[in-house]
Amino acid sequence: MASILHARIQLPLGDHNVPAATSAIILKVALPVPLFRLFDYYPPDSVKADELQPGQRIHVNFGHRQLLGIIVAISDEASIERDKIRPALTLLDQEPVLSASILKLLNWAASYYCHPLGEVLYHALPVALRQGKPAHFPTQTLWKLTELGGNTRPSSLSGSRQQQLLEELQRVPQGLSQEALRTLEYSSQTLSSLQKRGLIHSFSREQRPHAPDGNLLNEVHLSLNAQQQNALDTLLQRDQGFSVTLLEGVTGSGKTEVYLQLIEHHLLQKQQVLVLVPEIGLTPQTLRRFKHRFNVNVVILHSGMNDNERLHAWLEAREGIAQILIGTRSALMVPLPRLGLIVIDEEHDASFKQHEGFRYHARDLAIVRAKQADVPVLLGSATPSLESLHNVERGSYYHLRMLQRAGNAEAPRLHCLDIRKRPLTQGFSAPLLESIRRHIEQGQQVMVFLNRRGFAPTLHCSDCGWLAECASCDARMTLHKQSRRLVCHHCDYQAAIPLRCPSCGSAALEPIGQGTERSEDALSDIFPDVPVIRIDRDSVRGKQRMETLLEPVHKGHPCILLGTQMLAKGHHFPDVTLVAIIDADQGLFSADFRGMERMAQLLVQVAGRAGRAQKPGEVILQTEHADHPMLATLCEQGYDAFAREELHSRQHVGLPPWQPMALLRADHRRPAIALEWLSSIRQALQDYILQQHWGHEIQLAGPLPASMEKRHDRYRALLHLYGSQRRELHHLLQWLCAFIELNPPPGDLRWSVDVDPADTF
Repeated sequence: MASILHARIQLPLGDHNVPAATSAIILKVALPVPLFRLFDYYPPDSVKADELQPGQRIHVNFGHRQLLGIIVAISDEASIERDKIRPALTLLDQEPVLSASILKLLNWAASYYCHPLGEVLYHALPVALRQGKPAHFPTQTLWKLTELGGNTRPSSLSGSRQQQLLEELQRVPQGLSQEALRTLEYSSQTLSSLQKRGLIHSFSREQRPHAPDGNLLNEVHLSLNAQQQNALDTLLQRDQGFSVTLLEGVTGSGKTEVYLQLIEHHLLQKQQVLVLVPEIGLTPQTLRRFKHRFNVNVVILHSGMNDNERLHAWLEAREGIAQILIGTRSALMVPLPRLGLIVIDEEHDASFKQHEGFRYHARDLAIVRAKQADVPVLLGSATPSLESLHNVERGSYYHLRMLQRAGNAEAPRLHCLDIRKRPLTQGFSAPLLESIRRHIEQGQQVMVFLNRRGFAPTLHCSDCGWLAECASCDARMTLHKQSRRLVCHHCDYQAAIPLRCPSCGSAALEPIGQGTERSEDALSDIFPDVPVIRIDRDSVRGKQRMETLLEPVHKGHPCILLGTQMLAKGHHFPDVTLVAIIDADQGLFSADFRGMERMAQLLVQVAGRAGRAQKPGEVILQTEHADHPMLATLCEQGYDAFAREELHSRQHVGLPPWQPMALLRADHRRPAIALEWLSSIRQALQDYILQQHWGHEIQLAGPLPASMEKRHDRYRALLHLYGSQRRELHHLLQWLCAFIELNPPPGDLRWSVDVDPADTF
């Protein structure tokens, strides 16, 4: 994120001093609308001045709609004429739902990522809070004895159920919930009778989770090898105040154990810890590791949870009940009053970047949050992003390396298998099949990696050349044999598999290429006595499905584990001794400048599944480009050498991380409209650049159609903006957003600014 911490970009939060007279008060409210401004409202008539605070939710009229907004500031100065200001409708909270520190962070993020503040704040709230639900735990009704009830003999009551209820409550003086009493089959009439006699009374209480009793640890932590101990000692020495440390550890080096022992240190100081993981890495295995180690409230937050579960997790974090919060991207924005440490696992992962709407990068924004909170950040990866390695070179990050596998396990041997001129059986070469057979016969497990789900990438007519293409995208439809559908993996459009060619009527339709379903069929045919376990988004449905599928793997039974990148992260397979990558060429010729980096990271991550514990591992990469220089560097010299060469290539052409970059994206339902609009924007930008004398500081490229121009029935185009300095580029982007708001684009044209884009598709 090159110098992101030094970007001097702010939207003023305003004067937070509340005037004495409510009539003079103006609330500056952020609303979830695509406008770069705050809106003035008077407080609701029934609300006193001292009840108002920034960070509270408030209902307001906006045009002909009612919206939920966030009070950002309280001022005595209006932005418009006072007679045009309307009173807000309802104040929803007694206390802010967004703390001052989170407001500060999100205000910074809205400015840096050029996104309307109202939408940013809205994005930070759980869905239940966006819907206006209370920001507290559910309440439950309890019944307990009055003083009179405690001194009354049950036998003095006439009804047997009344006697039994009084006895029950005398045994449980703290009271019983309405639900418990209903389960015990006490009627409301019985409760009412005792209440009328003054023997019992009801009260409401929040259902707040409680911290577990006992020791901090459920299990003794593992002993560390020399490299792990050195990393932990260094991290503990750098533990006071803000710092960023990149922990680069080869797969299997024991990074997680270092995380756990560092986290233990912070828990002993009564601090909360935020652990960010990629969505794909938040596996049951990962969660078990934390929960087995720590006897504390470990709370998770991810997209697979329902709205009530997410609200409950958010409340536990905000109230300080959650001692460890493990979450995906959006967990970054959860209030944590005693935050002491942020850990970002797999910091290189592309899923930390939001690709729609508010396009923030969770890793980079987490570092900003840590700086504002004055706490350390630990970035972990076996394949660090080029941005992080560049920041190490610049001295912004401290660098720790762990090159030794835990337990002295051997690193896997990497072998590029040239499949040119070799016959393939359903995508598998004879040498690869022989290696699979050898490892299985030795009682080991094999992982086969193919990052392409479905049966085949497309359906083809061998008579006329017809291809199954998506009507809404510039993409081919993937054949899914099990569901008997053609599916577009970009817009999710589905169609039935035709029996005859829609173009010429021929029955000569054949699937082209290899997907995981087809590989599963092939491996099952070739190795009929060996279980083949397929793991991809189609086979893993529901919370427990992956655990069920992986059960024989964890038991150590010989099997073939086949899947996509879902297998690459967050799993420990100690009995896998061979990893076979049947198409290592994906990404070698990507149109995106980060494509090569992503390919190398994925291959190394997958290769790292081989040879854990005491079993040596082997990795075979099938390729038609064995002489590709970058692939050769990766296989022969490793990721570190690859990253150095790729950084040098980026420097030569002036690409990130060597200079900051932004994209202006536009799309429209009709062809050419987005391109034409971006051309007019480019001219306006050039005029402003000349006016500011930034000809040497700012470069523009494009506009150009996106590499997949048509997607979801919309035609997309891009304008690239590069800056030798981040300050000038962000000044230009702020001007651009204001210019577009004053000069709205054609109807139905959608646009967005993508700062530090993760891809250029």
